[in-house]
This record gives sequence, C-alpha cells and structure tokens, in this order.
Amino acid sequence: MNPIVIQVIQFFLSLSLLIVLHELGHFIPAKLFKTRVEKFYLFFDIKFSLFKKKIGETVYGIGWLPLGGYVKIAGMIDESMDTEAMKEEPKPWEFRSKPAWQRLIIMLGGVTVNFILAVIIYIGMAYQYGDQYIPMESLEDGVWVMEENIGDKAGIQTGDKILAVDGNAITSFNSVFIELINGNSVTLERDGQRIEKEIPVDFIETLLEDEEKVRFLGYRMPFIVGEVSKESANIDAGLQQGDQIVKIGNDPIIYFDQARAILSKYKNQRIDLRVVRNNNEETNIPVTISESGTIGVVPGSLPYAELESKGYLKIKEIKYSFAEAIPAGITKGVETLTGYVKQLKKIFNPSTGAYKGVGGFAAIGKMFPDTWNWPAFWSTTALISIILAFMNILPIPALDGGHVMFLLYEMVSGKKPSDKFLEYAQMVGFFLLIALLLFANGNDVYKAIFK
Repeated sequence: MNPIVIQVIQFFLSLSLLIVLHELGHFIPAKLFKTRVEKFYLFFDIKFSLFKKKIGETVYGIGWLPLGGYVKIAGMIDESMDTEAMKEEPKPWEFRSKPAWQRLIIMLGGVTVNFILAVIIYIGMAYQYGDQYIPMESLEDGVWVMEENIGDKAGIQTGDKILAVDGNAITSFNSVFIELINGNSVTLERDGQRIEKEIPVDFIETLLEDEEKVRFLGYRMPFIVGEVSKESANIDAGLQQGDQIVKIGNDPIIYFDQARAILSKYKNQRIDLRVVRNNNEETNIPVTISESGTIGVVPGSLPYAELESKGYLKIKEIKYSFAEAIPAGITKGVETLTGYVKQLKKIFNPSTGAYKGVGGFAAIGKMFPDTWNWPAFWSTTALISIILAFMNILPIPALDGGHVMFLLYEMVSGKKPSDKFLEYAQMVGFFLLIALLLFANGNDVYKAIFK
C-alpha cells in the first residue's frame, strides 16, 4: 500500500476516535444532567450529511467536512449559531436553564476525556511495550554533532556531554531534542569542565530552515563500511561491507566523527587502513586517499545490540507490571502536556520564529509513520489528544475554554453574560479559529511548494 495512503488512513482513524470521544465527554454529562442533546456529529454537516439517524431526541450523524465534530445542546449558543431558539423562554431541559456548575462540568467534559484518553494510552503502552532508551550517561565520550552549523548555534560540540537543560538533568538521549527545543539554557561537560550555554531565542527558527536536520545530534558510533562507491579509486582495494575501520595510517580511530580530520592529513597519499571484520579478525588494507580527503565509501551502521556489546552505548529496558504502568502513564501524560505548553509559549513569542513551524492537517498527518506501526500510532494519537485538550481549553470564544471562561465569570460575579454578548463572542472566536486554520494550513502549502 502507498505510504501516503497509510498515513492518511491512520490520520483519519485517530482523528475520528479523538473527535467521537471528545464529544462524548460533553454528551454524557449533558444527559446525566437531563439536558437535551439535539445532534451528535462526527465531522461537520454543512448543507448535508453522509449519514444520519435519529435515536430518541438526538440525531447521530457523520458530516462531510472533516474539520472536527460537535454535539448540539439545546439552549446553548455554539458553532451552529442557532439563535432563534434562544428568543423563546428557557425550557427545563435546556443548557441555559441548568445551574452554572452543571454547565461547567458539561463544557469541561471534552478536554477531560482527551487528557484521560492520553493517559490511558500511555498506561497501556507502558504495560504492553515497557520503555527503552539510551541513558545519556552511557555516552561516555559525549554526543556527535552531525550538523555543525546547528550545533554552533546551540553552543554544542562533538564530544560534549549534555548534562541538563534549564537545570533539569537529561537522563535519556531520546529526550534531548525536545528538551533543547523547549529550553533556554544547556549545561555541558567539555574536556572535564562544566559549562553553561544559553540557547538562542531563535534556535527553533534555525531548525525550521531545514527540517531534515532537526535531529542534528547523534550518539558517537564506529566507522563502519556500508558500501564502496563504484566511482571510488578503492573499489578493488578489498574493503568489505561491515568492516570496522580502527586505524587510518598511523592514527587510531574510535568514532566515525573523527575520520574527516584524520583523512585530511593523508590527502593524495597511499596508506593502510586497519579494519576489523568477521570474528574480530584484523587486517591491513592499502587504499588511496582522494584529493578531497575521502576513501570513497558510504558509511554503514550497526544494530543497537552490537553497539552495546562494543561499549559505544547502553540500552536500558524497563518492564512495567500493570500497577507500575499506571503512575508511569500518568507521569508521561503530565510531561507531554508540560512540554507542549512550553512549545506553545515559544510559538506565541515572535522572536523565536517558532510560528513558522505551525502546521495544519498535512503536518499532523506526517506525524504518523508511513508503515503501519501500532506503538507509533497510539503514541501519536495520545500526543494529538493532549494537544486537542489544551487547545480546546484556551479561553477563546467558540472553544470549550471560551465557554468555561464566561461560566467562571458568572459563578464569581453572579451575573450571566447576555445571550447577545455570547452570540457576538462566538462569532469573534469563530473568525479567530478560521484565521488560525488558514495560517496553519497555509504554512503546509508554503512548505510543500518552497521547501
């Protein structure tokens, strides 16, 4: 199956699940408080529906416009902008007739379900798959800066040990990228000295200039021969796929990142390479170093297990019982939410340039792998669920957070905003959301055309 089709299927499956459960978060408390729900829709049904069926007092359906979904609650000014019913006297089953605390619970139901869903997914993943990561302390000779211009921007060099970001210890190599993106300062160990570097305010913008280079850091690995180029002068020298180069001329080499500087010393020379192959058999292979300081091979890699056995890194695996998975899942949910809030702060600060990375539906679709992978699917779904929860609780009219804001005002002041005010606020919020939607998807179009 085409990789793009696989991503699209995963995107719609995840989106549908999240929308239905979010709307159930409103629907269930509304029914518990005997509030009439007139519609329950997956996607929007502007002009027509793909499917609809009335059961009891509620019409359940699927719309054709996949920009979200909704429940239409009687006696409430929402995205349907049905103001005619609001001109009549309030009915006992209407939203506006219910006590403020009940209305608050109804409005908070969607985001609550989204966050709980994410936590449940994280609990399930912890129990089913456990956790696996590279401990930062296992990289005894520091990290490899694969994109030096980006490393220079952050003040990180090959061989540095990354100790902390914003004073918080970095224990996992897997987490270092998101921590650097969200952080303001990084603590390093360089040549035995502990140093502090400020992360430039526009560091995110630097990463966005070439998104393929976002993962500019790697763990240091040996120089493995992946393939000898057909144009290489050393095509018949005897190098084999899987050979590990441990010495270039008179210079021993431990890590691939050391090769460029060493090879540059032997330009246009004939030298011996010491390689290790098969069962740790060592052999010397004479090669010619080109004028550009290369030997004409494509570097290869080793499996994690082999890198671990050779001492280049360690893999830590954690298995959770069901009881242990519960706090692990809750912690993961809270950490994910906290990290997203930090990113959002960067987006709302124009000087960071992070707003250039805001994406729409295409960007969300690309979050899913292009091959079917259940752990990746559920992990991405949990992340999107947390994003939806936080975005929906923002105090913007037309979002759940806007309704919550006006309800809190009513509960504190004892005064309910007029229906006309709520109607105008809903319209303003709607236009703000349309503007955000156009901006985000416009970014996707711009990247597709110009990047």
